[in-house]
Amino acid sequence: GKNEIVLENILFGDVWVCSGQSNMELTMDRVKDKYPSEMSRANNPNIRQFLVPDNYAFSKEFDDLDDGNWVEVNENSIAQFSAVAYFFAKDLYENHQVPIGLINSALGGSPVESWMSEDALKKFPYAYNELLQYRNQSYIDSIEKSDRDRHANWYAKINRNDLGVKENWKEETIEDSDWKTMEIPGFWAQTELGKVNGSVWFRKSIEIPESMTGKEAALWLGRIVDRDSVFVNGQFVGATSYQYPPRKYRVPKGILKAGKNIISIRVINEQGLGGFVKDKPYFLAIEKDTLDLKSFWSYKLGTNMLPLQGPTFIRWKAGGLYNRMIAPLLNYKIKGAIWYQGESNTKNPSIYSDAFSTMIEDWRAKWNSGNFPFIFVQLANFMSESKEPSESSWAELRQAQLETLEVPNTGMAVIIDIGEWNDIHPLNKKDVGHRLALQAEKLAYGNTATNLTSPLPETVTFGENDVTVTFKNCGNGLISKDSDWVSYFEISNDGVHFVKAKAKIIDSNKVRVWAKTIKNPLVVRYAWADNPKTANLFSEDGLPASPFQLKKKK
Repeated sequence: GKNEIVLENILFGDVWVCSGQSNMELTMDRVKDKYPSEMSRANNPNIRQFLVPDNYAFSKEFDDLDDGNWVEVNENSIAQFSAVAYFFAKDLYENHQVPIGLINSALGGSPVESWMSEDALKKFPYAYNELLQYRNQSYIDSIEKSDRDRHANWYAKINRNDLGVKENWKEETIEDSDWKTMEIPGFWAQTELGKVNGSVWFRKSIEIPESMTGKEAALWLGRIVDRDSVFVNGQFVGATSYQYPPRKYRVPKGILKAGKNIISIRVINEQGLGGFVKDKPYFLAIEKDTLDLKSFWSYKLGTNMLPLQGPTFIRWKAGGLYNRMIAPLLNYKIKGAIWYQGESNTKNPSIYSDAFSTMIEDWRAKWNSGNFPFIFVQLANFMSESKEPSESSWAELRQAQLETLEVPNTGMAVIIDIGEWNDIHPLNKKDVGHRLALQAEKLAYGNTATNLTSPLPETVTFGENDVTVTFKNCGNGLISKDSDWVSYFEISNDGVHFVKAKAKIIDSNKVRVWAKTIKNPLVVRYAWADNPKTANLFSEDGLPASPFQLKKKK
C-alpha cells in the first residue's frame, strides 16, 4: 500500500487527430528551407505530437498501438512534426493559450477506403470485398514475395547491364566526347532517347574559382524522376530512392577544387517519363555564392529496361489503416480532427463524397463524442494549367469535397491558390495550417467572425442569357484579384460542351456570368481544372473561393 505512481509533465488541453495521406504526413524537415526560423526557434512544451506508428491489419480492430509517446516541440524535435499540423497547432495556441496535442495518424498514398471501418465499408461492396480478400494472410504473403522478387530481379538486371557502372562513368576523367546533350531541367523523352526506361547518366563540368574552394557546398538538384545517385569529382555525395523528395546534397569540404569540377548523376527511371522536374532549384551553393546548373548537360544511356511494375501497397487496402491506426485511438478524448487527403482517390472521384461522408459519420459514431469538428483540406492546384475548358478528375474530387460540407459540423480549407504545378507536395504548409485553424476557430472555439471561411456558392439563378451565383462566407466582400474581371468561369447549355465565360462581381456576394455564344445556360462552373492557376475570386480577407460546379434543377 506504500507504492507510489508519479506522473510528471502532464498537460490538460485540446487534442486533435491529424490524418490523411502524404500532405498531412509531410514533416517540418521537408519544409525546413522554406521556414528556417521555425526550425531554430521552436520551443513550446504546450504543443506536442504523438506519432502513430505506420501499420495495418485486416483481421480485426486493434485496441492498442505498437509504440509511441508524446513529444514536445523544440528545435530538436520539430523536424519530425507534421508541418500542416504544427502550423495549425501554433495558430490555435497563440489564439487561446490552451495546450494543443496532435495525434499524427497519417500515411502517404492512402485512399479514403483504407481509413474506413468494416462497418462503414459494408456500404461499398468493391471496398468491403477488398477487406475480406486481404484477410487471407497467405494471399498477402504471396503478393509481397512476388513484389520483392520482381523488384530485386529488375534492379539486379539493371546493375548487371548498366554500362555506366561497368565503365565507371562517375569518374571525372572518363572520355565523354561522344555523349549527347540535353537541357536540364527537362525529361529525356524529348531527346533521341525517347520514352526509355532504365538508367541514364548525366555529366556537367563547372568552373570553381579559388575563392570558393576548401568549403562545404550544397548541391540543389530540384526533383528527379525516379531515383538518383550523385557524384562530384568521382566522390559519392548522396542518393534518393524515389521521385518526390527535393534533392539537396551536402558536398563535404575538400571535394571541390579550383578550376574544372565534374558533377555526375546516375538516374534510374522505373516507368513513365524520366528526368529533371522543371521550375525547381538547380544550383551549387558555397556560402553566399551560387552557380546556376540550369543549362545543357551531357548524357548517355546506361541501359534500357522494360518498365518495372509498381508494388501492390497492401497497406493502402480497404480498412487496413483504420484497424491499426484509428481504432486504438477511439477511447481518447479529442477536440476534433483535421484531414488532408484525396489525391489517391482522383482516379475514381465519383464515389468520394459518399465514401468520405460515411467515414466521417462512422468515426464520430465509433468515438462516441458527438459531432466533433471535422475539418479537411480541399485539394490544391496541381499539374499543367489548361488553357481551354476540359474535364478534370481533380476538379471532380474538389467538388466531392465541397459536397461533403453537407455533413454537420464540418469545415474545409480551400488552397486552390497555393499549390505547385510540378509538385503534388507543395511546400507552403503554413497557410494550409492557418486556414485549417480558421475553420477550427469557427467550429470548435465559438468564433462568430464572418471572415474565417472561403467564399462558397450558396444559390444560383439561371437566366436566359446569364447566370448569377450568390456566395456565402464572403467576409468583407468578394474581390477579383489583379483584374476587374473574374477569371476561370465556364458555362454550358448542354452539360457537355463548356465555353469560357465573362464574369463580373455585381454585389458584395454575387457574380454574374455570361457568354455570347451560350443561350439558356444549364451549368456553371468555376476553377474547373487540375490547375486553375489564374482563378482570382477571393474574399477581401484573402481567402480564395472554392472551385465548384452548379447545375440548373429540372
